[in-house]
Amino acid sequence: MADRGWITAVARLRETREPGVLATVVTVRGHAPRAAGAKLVVGAARTWGSVGGGNLEAVVVDKARALLADAAATPELVTIALSDKAPYQYGVQCCGGTVTVLLEPLPAPPAVAVFGVGHVGLELARILARHDLDLHLVDTRPEQLTAERLAVLDDALAHIYVHRLAVLPEIVLGELPAGTHILIMTHDHAEDFALCDAVLRGGDFGSIGLIGSAAKWARFSTRLAAQGHDATALERITTPIGIPGIHGKEPATIAVSVAADLLRTIDRAGAPLPADADG
Repeated sequence: MADRGWITAVARLRETREPGVLATVVTVRGHAPRAAGAKLVVGAARTWGSVGGGNLEAVVVDKARALLADAAATPELVTIALSDKAPYQYGVQCCGGTVTVLLEPLPAPPAVAVFGVGHVGLELARILARHDLDLHLVDTRPEQLTAERLAVLDDALAHIYVHRLAVLPEIVLGELPAGTHILIMTHDHAEDFALCDAVLRGGDFGSIGLIGSAAKWARFSTRLAAQGHDATALERITTPIGIPGIHGKEPATIAVSVAADLLRTIDRAGAPLPADADG
């Protein structure tokens, strides 16, 4: 891997939604195989780059994969002595120096699917797009997903996936990554109901939110129960969505409330989102 190839490796993990660890040599005292700045990207099954090979690299890979196994989110510093007086399970490395390596976890990003990109949906997308996540936007109305309308997301930190469908938005559910958080806010109550029914019938999803009033949910819950969904299943759907106590009806106000509640849910699930540095 070229000197900057670690960027490609990190991007590859990001695209495949695989967690990894970025290992960087931060200090070298005495002799060592690589200088400070050398990088190694560690995935569950393979590695890219090198921090020096031999015992040093084997120890770094082991420690990185231990972080992966623990789903750790906090970086760690590891200091490794390279002398015949410091044997490890992989033998010794007699360079004579000491190397400190920074291990930075690269968790798989959260994923969110917004069904319905109307006034509220677009404002919500603008907020979520400023976070490191996979953002799926789904709408059966082509005019809601034109390039011109979505141009407000051009500077997004999030990876945005646009799903343009003439009918049956629920077919997108089978394409979403495991753990995706679902927000149902289409223009059509029939579409909303079909999505609620499909989500409850199967799939590995995170939180499920439905926009609407208590009266809407009363009708939906009765119909969903008639379709065979029990009380435990119905409790998976949160409605209304957003932070209680925020009563504004403007799309941007609703979007802020919904986004804040969702980000809190993601944080509590153990996947904190780093905000855009410029935001």
